[in-house]
Amino acid sequence: MEDCIFCQVANRKIPSQFLYEDDDVIVVNDLHPVAPVHLLIIPKKHIATLADITDQDQLLLGKIMLVAKQMADKTGISEKGFKAVFNVKQWGGQSIYHIHLHVVGGAPLHIHVA
Repeated sequence: MEDCIFCQVANRKIPSQFLYEDDDVIVVNDLHPVAPVHLLIIPKKHIATLADITDQDQLLLGKIMLVAKQMADKTGISEKGFKAVFNVKQWGGQSIYHIHLHVVGGAPLHIHVA
């Protein structure tokens, strides 16, 4: 989608420093971090929300989770722990309608979802 900011970042129409890139996903630092490490794992395929995924997206979502683990290892937050969060739609706190996984850590995180 041409007006999607994450599509523009993934297609290099908006300059950004990629921490990781492959054929399916990119990883960037969040512009408004809530912890010392706050990464966004963004698929290159435009999917508006997690509620919009289909069976065809199963491998892509698995890759997103694997990259989250790899980036947590790379940034040194795996040992003590981190959060991996998808915000979904308005009530879930989603502000950009292109799915992306937040990987947050590097300090105690006191927000708990039971």
